[in-house]
Amino acid sequence: MELNIACIPGDGIGPEIINEAKKVLDAVAIKYGHKISYNTILLGGASIDAYGEPLTEDTIEKAKSADAVLMGSIGGDANTSPWYQLPPAKRPEAGLLGIRKALNLFANLRPAVLYTELEDACPLKKEIIKDGFDIMIMRELTGGLYFGERSTTTDHGVRKAVDTLTYDEIEIKRIAIKAFEIAQKRNKLVTSVDKANVLDSSRLWRTVVNEVAKEYPEVKCEHMLVDNCAMQLVRNPGQFDVVLTENMFGDILSDEASMVTGSIGMLASASLNETKFGLYEPSHGSAPDIAGMDIANPIATILSASMMLKYTFDLDKEADEIEKAVKLALKDGYRTKDIMSEGNQLVGCSEMGTILAGYIK
Repeated sequence: MELNIACIPGDGIGPEIINEAKKVLDAVAIKYGHKISYNTILLGGASIDAYGEPLTEDTIEKAKSADAVLMGSIGGDANTSPWYQLPPAKRPEAGLLGIRKALNLFANLRPAVLYTELEDACPLKKEIIKDGFDIMIMRELTGGLYFGERSTTTDHGVRKAVDTLTYDEIEIKRIAIKAFEIAQKRNKLVTSVDKANVLDSSRLWRTVVNEVAKEYPEVKCEHMLVDNCAMQLVRNPGQFDVVLTENMFGDILSDEASMVTGSIGMLASASLNETKFGLYEPSHGSAPDIAGMDIANPIATILSASMMLKYTFDLDKEADEIEKAVKLALKDGYRTKDIMSEGNQLVGCSEMGTILAGYIK
């Protein structure tokens, strides 16, 4: 298969971690007989430096012409970078929001995986985490409270603010379909999270999810109120497979889920549109304070590349090969600085990529 990938190195540690992801992807391509074409495009601070804009039309068009986008990290130090002297619409993060909108990326995937080798970093007790957990948070990314009509007024001297939470059945159906499709590749369980005991939008959400569930009889569908889900994530995270929810609930729950893993440097993410197209990136930031020092952890980006193989290209075996390599590296004691613990071997960003590519070869 020929894979046409647009690469956005981005800012800070972005170029370093993207290089290691490409190293691992190239090893997969050699082993399985694929051909990968990379097209490097600029976004964020790097684009501001080059073009005076965080996102150009050329970047958008090149991203759209690719099969998928693999991105490093965007942004810099808000206290020292000249990028943050610019108006908000001209800052690096505006480019990130802009490309998500331009590519219609409505489905956000945030896996929260606890590897047994890193269980000491988890804040939960051993009897709770047991043999680890592997959760996929599916967050609707372009609707709900964050995108509804809002206003702030003063009436008879009293200030009043209104935010509107709106979903239509089309928005709900398309994210639900994605969740059930992804559950088919995993453990065939979807937990749809809402607040249907209070909100009309949640009652519609639950109705539409039940309608979609009928089309996927091999996948079990259950419903959970958001407050209960927040408790269950720290009480028994192993019970979850795919967690499907709306924008604001997903924002909160995905951050909670990432914290119980104890290591943000290991967390991948993806944003998908209605086709197989997606933008894949690590969940962590650009870490400008360690840029160029070869100490960043590239594993989150490499696991994002694994998600790209699985969800855009349907190369499940190749994706599993990358995940297996990560588990072997951790089992053999290789650690970057952020996940280092006594008795293990400290390696740099570049060496970790080389090690993972070596396991694949």
